[in-house]
Amino acid sequence: MREEHDFLGAKTIPDDAYWGVHSARAVENFSITGNAVAEMPDLVRAYAYIKKAAAQANAQVGAIEQRAADAICRACDDVIAGQLHDQFVVDVIQGGAGTSTNMNANEVIANRALEHLGLEKGHYEVIHPNDDVNASQSTNDTYPTAVKLATWFGIQTLLDALARLRGAFEDKAREFKDVLKIGRTQLQDAVPMTLGQEFAAFATMVMDDEKRLRESIHLMCEINMGATAIGTGINAPVGYAELVTARLAEVSGVPVRQAADLIAATCDTGAFVDISGVLKRVAVKLSKISNDLRLLSSGPQAGLGDIKLPARQAGSSIMPGKVNPVIPEVMNQVCFEVIGNDAAITFAAEAGQLQLNAFEPIMGWSLHKSLNHLAQACETLRINCVEGIVPNHALLERRISESVTLVTALNPLIGYEKAAKIAKTALATGKPIAVIAEELDILSQDEVKKLLVADKLTQPGAIQSV
Repeated sequence: MREEHDFLGAKTIPDDAYWGVHSARAVENFSITGNAVAEMPDLVRAYAYIKKAAAQANAQVGAIEQRAADAICRACDDVIAGQLHDQFVVDVIQGGAGTSTNMNANEVIANRALEHLGLEKGHYEVIHPNDDVNASQSTNDTYPTAVKLATWFGIQTLLDALARLRGAFEDKAREFKDVLKIGRTQLQDAVPMTLGQEFAAFATMVMDDEKRLRESIHLMCEINMGATAIGTGINAPVGYAELVTARLAEVSGVPVRQAADLIAATCDTGAFVDISGVLKRVAVKLSKISNDLRLLSSGPQAGLGDIKLPARQAGSSIMPGKVNPVIPEVMNQVCFEVIGNDAAITFAAEAGQLQLNAFEPIMGWSLHKSLNHLAQACETLRINCVEGIVPNHALLERRISESVTLVTALNPLIGYEKAAKIAKTALATGKPIAVIAEELDILSQDEVKKLLVADKLTQPGAIQSV
């Protein structure tokens, strides 16, 4: 065991711990979720990028010694590579605007840097968590910057998952391009379409969300590094802000840029509200698609039954043979969570006061959950559901042959009044519309059958003549 001190007194720290006294107090104070910052690997990596960039900039302006900077950079590289993540032990939700997370990072990196110098943990007279690792910085510029970097990384992951899901819908659209079915509006029979058109629409909806995410990701690039406590840059050397921003862009690969007004950037969390709103939009649309898949697959005897979802598990503890749409259902639930996360982010952003918003930890945690859970849910929906969907051919063909709504397609040829007469008579008698059209001397059965095919029923202007 080793003993560390802060202004509150001394604490005993395990010898193998890379965290120190500040992290230990945070663990005691914030036993909230049971989820440590270690469970946010993108945020941990983001902090390592920030501390590396800061060390390089600080060495260049003479704020810390080059030897210390080199050791800090080596320690940061270890964290970026995935090492020591288990040492980020503080709870994801914490008071203090993220100070506990920042100090956790400072301590872990300082102690790892000491090891690179051949020294034991805790020899802070050589490399200090605050004086060296946190030089020219504050929680108030590092934490929001880390959340933005982590969100950038998370968006990339989500975009990849959305692209793969879109591809699966596109594959099904091509596979189902000639499968004729009845469309529905307000859950009532409408005009014909192909199952391929229905799945192509799903693909387009996902593609639109990809576009919106790409349009919004730039909001994560404007950072306030060098702002220090409230945006005035106190304790930061002249030129440091510009230099650390350039270094951060270089080491992280994220095209970050310095905010025009560092005071505004330190207290304004509107960018998180904006990106959360886009994620809510994604969630709403993915939930709508999942609802449609559940409806289209309902049955197997008393539902719509247009499609069959792959059976993933037994659906009931009491009803033998029942199979439920469990994969769309899990997507629905993730989407509900994202919508709730958006509400939390909105309230937290609004509650900020004066020069700092103290509630960024809940924003960061909520964004992390939304991004990662959506990405995982997209993969689950694609692999365990969409790729295995098949049409219910026999049922769809029977419905097309029996559907009275097909008369709508005849409007351009025979007019609304005659089409309405065919529909009314067909409903009253139960006879197919082709038979009724012939009995009413409007069209022969052969003429109707030639018209009611996929390429004529599902395209503008296709029915102009027999």
